[in-house]
Amino acid sequence: MSLLSPEKVASPAQALPFWLSFGTVPVALLGMAWGGFWVLLLPIYCWGLFSALDAALGLNTENASLDTSDEDLWLYRWLTMLWFPVQFVLLCIFLWYLPRSGLGVWEKIGMTFGMGVMTGTIGINYSHELMHQKPKVERWLADLMLATVLYSHFRTEHLKVHHLYVGTPRDAVTARYNEGFHRFFPRVVVETRRSAFRAEKAWLARKGLPWWHRSNPYWRYWLLQGGMMFLALALGGWQGILLFAGQAAVATWQLELVNYVEHYGLTRRHLGEGRYEHALPRHSWNAAHKATNWLLINLQRHSDHHYKPDRRFPLLQNYEEDEAPQLPRGYPAMTFVAMIPPLWRRMMNPRVRAWRKQFYPDITDWKPYNKGLNPIPRGAP
Repeated sequence: MSLLSPEKVASPAQALPFWLSFGTVPVALLGMAWGGFWVLLLPIYCWGLFSALDAALGLNTENASLDTSDEDLWLYRWLTMLWFPVQFVLLCIFLWYLPRSGLGVWEKIGMTFGMGVMTGTIGINYSHELMHQKPKVERWLADLMLATVLYSHFRTEHLKVHHLYVGTPRDAVTARYNEGFHRFFPRVVVETRRSAFRAEKAWLARKGLPWWHRSNPYWRYWLLQGGMMFLALALGGWQGILLFAGQAAVATWQLELVNYVEHYGLTRRHLGEGRYEHALPRHSWNAAHKATNWLLINLQRHSDHHYKPDRRFPLLQNYEEDEAPQLPRGYPAMTFVAMIPPLWRRMMNPRVRAWRKQFYPDITDWKPYNKGLNPIPRGAP
């Protein structure tokens, strides 16, 4: 695989395409101001435009030099750090303006859906990048971002559950083979909340502390989410609460659609007695599509993210097909397909079976894996 030079990685020319996410800001303002068809521009921008660009621009399989220093990545870092204040201001405008606008009910619903697509596609994704970094300011920005979509527990669930147990029954967001998204979604919304709280409770118990100890991050989660709900009420009244909750629900749906796609049907080998092999590049679906990797800040290089979770997004490496499975389209297009389970199964089940044959030819009985082998006992940490 060819490598980009460190100079190219840190140059503004290489960083600028990732800033296309900020194009959603004028699009959102136009939708609120003009109503009508314009309220649909946000999902068209996030899904349609970048999927079309993928078709035109193709794949990017080049890898950035890992010798690039953190200081050389300042423009990439500012991209993710600036997004929270931008999203926060835009949400405030949305919550204040829509109840006072002359937009009809369906226009408000369409605008709320579009805002949720934006906060889910970009906001949660950027918070995901920030929560993995060491500087406290970045982790705080991640918490603030997640509070704007009422999904603060995602930080705990992702760091203390998903990365440890991906590809096993202990990871709720690893979609099982033949599990449709419409079954996956309600299951994962409930199970991730339980597993995240259980993880923090177990972490405190190992220190001899009760779950209600002040060091439990859930107190911060609840305070920030409560503050966001109060702000929505102050800006837009009860209609503001509905608008805020609506965009948060859509953002959650967007997040879990991506979670569904990222690991569908990919399971780690069971070694007996509840033990599994280490997570490997083969346990994530990847996509090298250029434009959607700009929008999703290389989230589609998902295998490398699991290999090096704190590696900043411009340095994430691409894997070849003999190392990690590849999707036929970028994540936005694949999430659209996931909403139609028969079409999804027709497209993805043969790929899962080919993956099994490629990496685990000795396993002849996959039924236990399909059903969730050795599910976590009730009450276990």
